[in-house]
Amino acid sequence: MKKQKVKVGVIGCGGICKATYMDNMVNKFEIIEVVGAADLIDSRAQWMADHYGIKKMTVDELLNDPEIEVVVNLTYPESHVEISKAAFEHGKHVYCEKMMAPTFEEATMLVNLAKEKGLMYTTAPDTFLGAWEQSARKYLDDGIVGKPVTVHAQVTMHYNPETPFFDEAPKYFFFPLHYGGGFPFDLGGYYIHEMINLFGSVKRVTGFGGNLFPERVFENPKHPKYNEKFEVNTPTTLLAALEFENGVLGTLHISSDSFMSQSFVVTGTNGTLKLGDPNNFCDVLSVTRPGAKPAREFIMPGMQPGGDKGKSAQDVDDDVQCLNEFTMFQTVELPLLHGYYESSRGVGLADMCYAIRNGRRPRCHSDIGYHAIEIIHGIQESCKTGKIYEMTSRCDRPQPIAPSAYSSTCQERTLDD
Repeated sequence: MKKQKVKVGVIGCGGICKATYMDNMVNKFEIIEVVGAADLIDSRAQWMADHYGIKKMTVDELLNDPEIEVVVNLTYPESHVEISKAAFEHGKHVYCEKMMAPTFEEATMLVNLAKEKGLMYTTAPDTFLGAWEQSARKYLDDGIVGKPVTVHAQVTMHYNPETPFFDEAPKYFFFPLHYGGGFPFDLGGYYIHEMINLFGSVKRVTGFGGNLFPERVFENPKHPKYNEKFEVNTPTTLLAALEFENGVLGTLHISSDSFMSQSFVVTGTNGTLKLGDPNNFCDVLSVTRPGAKPAREFIMPGMQPGGDKGKSAQDVDDDVQCLNEFTMFQTVELPLLHGYYESSRGVGLADMCYAIRNGRRPRCHSDIGYHAIEIIHGIQESCKTGKIYEMTSRCDRPQPIAPSAYSSTCQERTLDD
């Protein structure tokens, strides 16, 4: 029997909503019905209404609409707490863009409020439900590199105010340098969520860094505030060590102060798995390990296929060593076993809607987002105190999505579980 659609209302109609969320919510996921959208900038909500045939609403109208079950909070990071709190107080479930709050203390308040109200609370990023991320989990769980030992996540980007429109118009609101939207919160969340998807909760963290250059200057001569100073009040560079509850050790290196680079890799007792970019649903997975490709048998003059008869012990040892060297560092690209390989932001909301209808735990449960924000909080505390930070929260590793060979229009079936 077809599930009853879950009616949702969207607050925040900016870039991420216009670029991908709204189209996916309206056209991609059958379980979602978008009732209306609201934004403090009226023209944004009007654009959504005109293009998608939904209601333009005020925030109060949306929160008080009895039909709407879920509020989708796509506002800027500074507004996440205010909007999510109001939604809970109006009896609405919430799906919130990353991170759930600018601080761990505010996140604690929201998580407790949702529990108190008996409401479902889920958070982005939901890219860990994507094709390469879910395939990587299956490969690791099936032992492709043996027992995982370490995970290394590193991403750097040059986020400095060089555009002439830096923060002068909403289109260019550069939140990676804003409170609650700093680079560790913005892009770091993708890496942390995928590590939690692969390995579960983190036990303790330590790190160095923080805000290395709090005083910045508008650098572009075309900017109206050229050469004026401004303050950055969010961490921009963190280098951390993570100890997972299952014994895996990890590193997280994230910086908006360095030139662009990216690496994400798991090492195991029997090989190495190179991961993709967790900001993308589809990327390349590759494994390096002995025997990753079938070894070719070389037939030398005087040799018999598959046999060593007539060889000296030294000749046999030499052949074995040659074969070992040939197979030691083979790397192969792995096929993706799961759907959601196209841009699928909102898949976490769709999963949440199926969770509501099927009475199960959502895969993007707030426990994961809450644990992620405490990891960033703990790293910052360690930077300040020089001590190891013991995590106070933990989260259940989200249930995997079943592998499938469904067409893109049928991938949603894997969420109806």
